[in-house]
Amino acid sequence: MIVKAVRGNAPKFGADCFIAENAVIVGEVEMGSHCSIWYNAVLRGDVHYIKMGDKVNIQDGAVVHATFEKSPTTIGSNVSVGHNAIVHGCTIHDNVLVGMGAIVMDDCVVECNSIIAAGAVLAKGTHVKSGSIYAGVPAKKIKEVSAELLHGEIHRIADNYIKYASWFQDEENNL
Repeated sequence: MIVKAVRGNAPKFGADCFIAENAVIVGEVEMGSHCSIWYNAVLRGDVHYIKMGDKVNIQDGAVVHATFEKSPTTIGSNVSVGHNAIVHGCTIHDNVLVGMGAIVMDDCVVECNSIIAAGAVLAKGTHVKSGSIYAGVPAKKIKEVSAELLHGEIHRIADNYIKYASWFQDEENNL
């Protein structure tokens, strides 16, 4: 893994975090407990800060960045950022699933209990109200998040990634 200070700001990690060997985390990045940063993921807190709550998973190939002196990135707790997604200079609240290959642009706000579908592109400044599912290019609201989706997808995926990370941590402890 590459963990590096930039401009005097070093990444800070909560308890029980898993960082894959080829993940890159640089600059002003702060994460809570039980987070996981997966293979080829990049978190660049070089131009502005990135702050994440607890139980956040940034999956393989995802990029989290910000805009210089303008738009930081804040990610709440219990958030999954899918494979190859881009999260840039935005605010994502608690209990959110950002699908594989989705793009969340500068100054977007994604309120809690929401899903951004795989491949969706949230244009700059889009505001996703709590409990919404957004899909398409540009992304638009397609429906509400049901209780089944909240528990069967958003919570299930976040919980599963804690389990997956434990498999890798157990292996490292046994070497």
